[in-house]
Amino acid sequence: MLRQDDFRPVTFADRAFFGKLYAVYPQRHSDNTFTNMVCWNHFAGYTFAYVGKNLILASTIDGVTRFRPPIGPRNPALLRSLIRLASDVSDNEPIVLIDPDTAVWMREVCPGINLVPDRNHFEYVYQAADLAELPGGNYLTIRRQLNKFRKNCASTVEPISENNWDDVKRFLIEWCEWKGCESGDPVLANEKEAVFFAIDHMKDLALRGLAIRVSSKIGAISLYEPMTGDTALVHFEKGLPDCDGIYKAINSETAARLAKKFTYINRESDLGVPGLREAKMRYHPHHMVEVCSMKRDS
Repeated sequence: MLRQDDFRPVTFADRAFFGKLYAVYPQRHSDNTFTNMVCWNHFAGYTFAYVGKNLILASTIDGVTRFRPPIGPRNPALLRSLIRLASDVSDNEPIVLIDPDTAVWMREVCPGINLVPDRNHFEYVYQAADLAELPGGNYLTIRRQLNKFRKNCASTVEPISENNWDDVKRFLIEWCEWKGCESGDPVLANEKEAVFFAIDHMKDLALRGLAIRVSSKIGAISLYEPMTGDTALVHFEKGLPDCDGIYKAINSETAARLAKKFTYINRESDLGVPGLREAKMRYHPHHMVEVCSMKRDS
């Protein structure tokens, strides 16, 4: 019987464990990546249990704990035990981020289970070459905006490293002041800390990053890592509004580098933010990482 006592916090010391397990069971959704969990641990309180060669993840936000389906060999008894535990301790959405194959299996094991698509957490996956080259009519407007940036803003591109960490952190402070990180949005309020953690632990997390300088001042950054053999994951992409089109520029520069090694780029979800959803759709995703949630019957 699965219990809450079986779960313990995700810590940096668990990196090798997750790396070994994910080599066998590659993850397609960014939320399950080790980098995401340790960067956002202060906000989401990630925990995990390892039972019967299965990994079960959970996160706790504002006192509500939600679970992920088991990662490992299919174990119907463990699934039923997880459903019981999640139903006892969580809210009306006790198990989340269920991929389509797992959803099929869960319905086979528990006929009648209520699984509902969670569009807000679908992730956008693009062909890396498309983001790098912006070909054809679909990208005409974006190309124009990018060309305008390159014409009007004298810029340089450099990798993020120990040599410019101080400048990057000054940029992040300015970005947070512009975005109003203290305005009350819980995700935005914690994002600065998540990015700072990523910068401070870039080497240990095998992260890479780019920065764009405009008139010697950093105006945009991106942080990314390999996700699977053919897909890279962009964890963070930030820009200031001082020079129009800089977001297009950091996207393009990042993709140009990633396209040399990867077929696809995962640029995470839109969290249901209308403006963000429109911006991500404008780049014409190749496919979505679809997920659903278990809903408690009314």
